[in-house]
Amino acid sequence: MQQPIAILDSGVGGLTVAKEVMRQLPREKIIYFGDTARTPYGPRSSEEIVRFTREIVDYLIQFNPKMIVIACNTATAAGLDDIRSRITIPVVGVINPGARAAIGLTVTGCVGVIGTEATIKSGAYEQALRELSTNVQVVSEACPGFVPLVEKGNFRSTETYDTVRSSIGHLRHFPMDTLILGCTHYPFLADTISEVMGQSVKLISSADETAREINTILQEKNKLARGDKVPLHQFFCSGNPLLFKSIAQQWLGEHIQMTPVVWQVPNIS
Repeated sequence: MQQPIAILDSGVGGLTVAKEVMRQLPREKIIYFGDTARTPYGPRSSEEIVRFTREIVDYLIQFNPKMIVIACNTATAAGLDDIRSRITIPVVGVINPGARAAIGLTVTGCVGVIGTEATIKSGAYEQALRELSTNVQVVSEACPGFVPLVEKGNFRSTETYDTVRSSIGHLRHFPMDTLILGCTHYPFLADTISEVMGQSVKLISSADETAREINTILQEKNKLARGDKVPLHQFFCSGNPLLFKSIAQQWLGEHIQMTPVVWQVPNIS
């Protein structure tokens, strides 16, 4: 039986990573879990985020995955090292891939980072960027209003534009030519973010680079899926399955089957 790649996120944001994995690695089966009942993670404490991430990983392990992908910047910043210390299979986050892509593209050396409160507070992106280039100028901004818009499926509206403009419009005064979407939810708002920032600023989603890293690791471990069989992906969420399914199908461009969640998310608050 084919071992799947397990992808987790605080909600629908990790679908941006799942879509890219499906494009680059079409033979790989994906098990996706979105913790929509407890999103957003950004305002939560590191301890809570680590606990939630552990609970989801413990749930996903029953599917015998060959890799865990933490497709959530907030959970990557808070819990990547913790999860790696608890399980033996490879665990991939989304922060280092995004930082590598930004350093590879910037010309001015000024890189912007937008993310949740927890991700920005952690300084994880700034650390990753400075490890790659000591001369980089990093401008960071927390955007707590973005994830709730995406989780409601509100990608383009007057409310969306006003929220994005009020959150990041001032960043146009910096000489940045590259902006990291430091939350996997944010690519859903990429058109509006680009409209606010202007065409001269390149938007970086970590999804593409993360999929490449997954490919490299699986190749090195001789774990890439073989054969021509089209995989049947499975999607789980802890909240409203109808809303999740609607957003997932809109983003992925295909019909998906939601699998009932047998496990009840503990301590939803």
